[in-house]
Amino acid sequence: MAVPDPKRAEQHLRILTQAPHVAGTPEDLKTAEYVAEQFRKAGLETEIVEYKVWFNLPKEVSVTITAPPAIKMSGPSRERVISDPYQDDPRVIMPFNGFSPSGDVEAEVVYANYGAPADIAELRRMGIDVKGKILLVRYGKNFRGVKSYVAEQAGAAGVIIYSDPIDDGWFKGDKYPDGPWRPDTGVQRGSVQYIFKYPGDPTTPGVASLKSLPDSQRLKPEKAANMPRVPTTPLSYADARPILENLRGPQSPREWQGALPFTYHVGPGPVRVRIRLQSQYGYHTIWNVIGRVRGSDWPDEWVVAGNHRDAWTYGAVDPNSGTSLMLEAAFGIGELLKAGWKPKRTIVFASWDAEEQGLIGSTEWAEQHAQELANAAAYFNTDSGAFGPNFSASSVPSLRRFIREITRTVPSPAGGSVYDAWMDDGKKEAQATAGVITQQPPATSPHVGDLGSGSDYTPFLQHLGVPSTDVSSSGSYGVYHSVFDNFAWFKKFGDPDFRYVQQMARVFGLQVLRMASADVLPFDYEQYGNDVLRYAHEAQKNGNSRFGPGRLDLSAVRYAARRLAAAGASALKVQAELPRDPQLLNCTLRQVERELLLKAGLPGRPWYKHSVYAPGEYTGYAAVTLPGVNGAIDKGDLSGAQDQAAELAAALIRAAHKLEALK
Repeated sequence: MAVPDPKRAEQHLRILTQAPHVAGTPEDLKTAEYVAEQFRKAGLETEIVEYKVWFNLPKEVSVTITAPPAIKMSGPSRERVISDPYQDDPRVIMPFNGFSPSGDVEAEVVYANYGAPADIAELRRMGIDVKGKILLVRYGKNFRGVKSYVAEQAGAAGVIIYSDPIDDGWFKGDKYPDGPWRPDTGVQRGSVQYIFKYPGDPTTPGVASLKSLPDSQRLKPEKAANMPRVPTTPLSYADARPILENLRGPQSPREWQGALPFTYHVGPGPVRVRIRLQSQYGYHTIWNVIGRVRGSDWPDEWVVAGNHRDAWTYGAVDPNSGTSLMLEAAFGIGELLKAGWKPKRTIVFASWDAEEQGLIGSTEWAEQHAQELANAAAYFNTDSGAFGPNFSASSVPSLRRFIREITRTVPSPAGGSVYDAWMDDGKKEAQATAGVITQQPPATSPHVGDLGSGSDYTPFLQHLGVPSTDVSSSGSYGVYHSVFDNFAWFKKFGDPDFRYVQQMARVFGLQVLRMASADVLPFDYEQYGNDVLRYAHEAQKNGNSRFGPGRLDLSAVRYAARRLAAAGASALKVQAELPRDPQLLNCTLRQVERELLLKAGLPGRPWYKHSVYAPGEYTGYAAVTLPGVNGAIDKGDLSGAQDQAAELAAALIRAAHKLEALK
């Protein structure tokens, strides 16, 4: 608590963001060497681990209006504002979408809102066929890779993803450099890899992409299920405007209207656009930095805490605010080590690489160490860790109470504890949602969200069954994945005095400290069972709506969830007794999450094995609960939903049976 230092954290961020550092570049390696140096200063046993992975860098990106002839636009234009000290660095990578295929396509344009399946269905109801067209879609609501995936399924020729000012530009408030929101020329880079199929190196699903692995044992990239097939590129709203402004055809549904000053039409045409993309694909070396403290009592039980380090440009918020706080947490552990303290479990701090391309560094490391991670107690994640006052957390249900207890002990820069500020934010949000001014009944505890995907907890939880959390403290932020996510923006609008970085270093470090030191692991499986029961009720409603009342039978799932909750309640009593030899108890508690894994994985995407949580096939980032059941419901597959319900119920019974053995 005493060690995390705002001034030192600021120095970390200044050094980490002094140059753009896309994964696999010399600048990226320099950040790895800096993190390794800091880990060693903290007293951690440190190594830099290399992997050989497949991804692309852009060679040419152009978007040109070819008709009508009076409209001129060539883009994407350069990201530029009146004054920014970082925007002119020639090492800044041009705006592009990672893992987009190369292509040269010309077609009429259709505006398709957020590019979700429902949006394509709405166009179809309007009599508009998107086959062979270039889809213009806006960022938001779903993962950008889903937009390419939906376009591919609909037969589109290409995709342009633009940032509409209603979502993160001037409609939200003053735009950079006067405010924190996206300026006219700001472009969101980002990968469109189909991480909802599987994350990591496309050529080695389920296997670590070690440099020693021969090409003969790698999947050919063109056969990889997570590789997009439709040329996709991003644009700023300044560059998208002449396309959208000159579309004709029907007016868009009013909820599709953005904040540009004209009525949006869907097309097709008369605007035709040519997209020309040339990608340089190849194998690249990436660098994870791993720092360890060996446990004194149970060294084979690991507590892993990680943050990725690579960025599309400078990455002041995403991810290096998280890197800075992780380094400060490591220094806190280091001071304890100097005083003679030792953790009971082994602590692993990890700085992941190539997260932006598709969670590659963390996935390859987790696949490499799957056997050791079978004994891991927990994985703690932070990504865009601290850029404002709004604390949030997501976790598996068994760790929700653990996170709340941590936040009760950490002071907030706003006064009181982080828990108090978190509760206040929840009340304000509830009031705003209800549309009332009067005081609402107080929530019993602040909300902890579910884990979907989009950050490095994914391989630990959803492939290996390691209980996980993800924490951050956020604020107004419109420069995501642009050149303006730099140190100047952060000092002006993010966390100028680094007090929230300090707060999050304390939260992050205390998670590690308590989990590594606990005599009895602090898992709450009564909460887990109750949450799954709630998910089952929601799935039943979805099933009734899709198939008709009573046709989908989830009674076995509900029974199994109740049994898990009851076994969890009994286990909490055993945990509270602090047994003389906790090893057997802890081993049982660790294994419960693993029992929720499906041996064959989820249908159509076997890398994802968790029966309760997965990223949605059509959301990408957002969690889908009971993914096998709900995925089948969404596809209208009653038989598949019933089969997945049986698999889920069996997993829940296995988990309950583990806990029942504690009696």
